[in-house]
Amino acid sequence: MTQAIQLLVGTRKGAWMYRSDTARQAWQADGPLFLGQIINHFVRDPRDGRTMLMAASTGHLGPTILRSVDGGATWREASRPPAFPKGDPHGRSVDHSFWLEPGHADEPGVWWAGSSPPGLFRSEDGGDTWESVEGLNAHPQVMAWFPREGGTPDGAILNQIVIDPRDARHMYLATCSAGVLETRDQGATWRPLNQNVRCDFLPDPYPEFGQDSHYVALAPTDPDRLWQQNHCGIYRLDRPGERWERIGEAMPKEVGDIGFTIVPHARDRDTAWVWPMDGTEVWPRTSPGGRPAAYRTRDGGASWERQDRGFPAEQGWFTVKRQAFCADRADPLGLYIGTTGGEVWMSGDEGESWRQIAAHLPEIYSVVAVPAA
Repeated sequence: MTQAIQLLVGTRKGAWMYRSDTARQAWQADGPLFLGQIINHFVRDPRDGRTMLMAASTGHLGPTILRSVDGGATWREASRPPAFPKGDPHGRSVDHSFWLEPGHADEPGVWWAGSSPPGLFRSEDGGDTWESVEGLNAHPQVMAWFPREGGTPDGAILNQIVIDPRDARHMYLATCSAGVLETRDQGATWRPLNQNVRCDFLPDPYPEFGQDSHYVALAPTDPDRLWQQNHCGIYRLDRPGERWERIGEAMPKEVGDIGFTIVPHARDRDTAWVWPMDGTEVWPRTSPGGRPAAYRTRDGGASWERQDRGFPAEQGWFTVKRQAFCADRADPLGLYIGTTGGEVWMSGDEGESWRQIAAHLPEIYSVVAVPAA
């Protein structure tokens, strides 16, 4: 069963929305929105299907959240965007919000945001006003977890928030300098969850924290299965276990297991996709050998298959950022990537074939697929 899909695309110079027909063959563009502004993340609330938020960095407003409550027809700025409390003892101020996450299905109106420098913020009114989550932002270990030095080229980030669909109090964070953090009391207390995750750039290759977790995803049919794309490999963790398994070692050696995103299948706990990039000594972060491809596992990471039909056979130097690879929930499932070269590619057959559906956009930061309203 196919369905019409809406893609929400955030770029370095604005946002776009694309809507498909029910066969996902024809796509119509709507945009640009906020042309010239940096849009790190563009998300729609699945609980009401109308509220949309953008994590924006604007020339005149600075770092802010842009809100629409009518499916993108009109927009307003949040009246109180995410900010550390005045007089923050560590001298932090939000440079930009990086990740937006709708709250648990049982908590309408609740949203979460991750920022640079790393911080966690919560809204209870649909993203209009935001409060600092002091359980993390004032944690005794906060500056050890999130030191001022290091981070991504765009700064240190709290780059992902993941909520257990069975329990609003159970959450995971992916961070660029503390790895994965876990809470079971909705942010009051936190602990690292990084056993057996390598940290090649530190003297101790297996520290309690210090890893760069690029992306974490729960299997939609089994929230006890966690997938992770890390700076140092692809991992899987089955709870209540504590020790991650490096399933990326099964990837072809000439490709490696470095990338930014991992995308689980909506209906199969053993299936997931990654987008590998060159992780050699100079870290070029482009498709290995200039030959872009997704890789799919259908056995929990024991083996991987290359999916490159439709992509350039050579001279395809794609870079796909951590928020720019996603899936819809149609059957067959659709996959979507956005590149830093401003192209959007899709597969309507679970990665078996790919085609370009948009080009000539600014550098793409995020792509989110939702059912068309």
